[in-house]
Amino acid sequence: MATRKTRKAAVKTRAAKKTTKRATRTQAEPASAAAAKMFDMSMGGLGQTLERLNLSGVAGTIAEGRRKDLAALVAANKKSYEGLQAVVARQTAMLKNAVTEWQSMAQGMSQGGARQGLGQLDEVAKNAFTMALENIRELGELAARSQAEAFEIVRRRIMENVNEVSSLLQRGR
Repeated sequence: MATRKTRKAAVKTRAAKKTTKRATRTQAEPASAAAAKMFDMSMGGLGQTLERLNLSGVAGTIAEGRRKDLAALVAANKKSYEGLQAVVARQTAMLKNAVTEWQSMAQGMSQGGARQGLGQLDEVAKNAFTMALENIRELGELAARSQAEAFEIVRRRIMENVNEVSSLLQRGR
């Protein structure tokens, strides 16, 4: 009987020492260690929550989602590239037209007199300025349209991702 009491006393003494050790350790622990401990506790709760969710087939769904993301990015980049090509092609055409106009104006000026040439030059300058403004507007609209199409592809994929995650969470509950 005495051994039993002695064992109980020894167990109580060890428990008291552990409690004292914990108390002194927590007082001496730096703030970062306390934060790490809190993080570990919160991650444990997250792990338990994830275990409760029904995640069967999620890996395949995630892989398929990333494949769709990449396909959307490729399509958006293709639209941007096509838009850039269209802008460059249009700028080239505009430049060719301007060169042709200037050549025809130069030939007309050499055939007419100096006074008539100055009048034509004034008219050509006004037309060139108006044409340049129209060209700038057209190129801006062309670039904006191609970028809007590329953005729309990415926006649709983002909405699909949101819907996929929502449906996975609904299924898991």
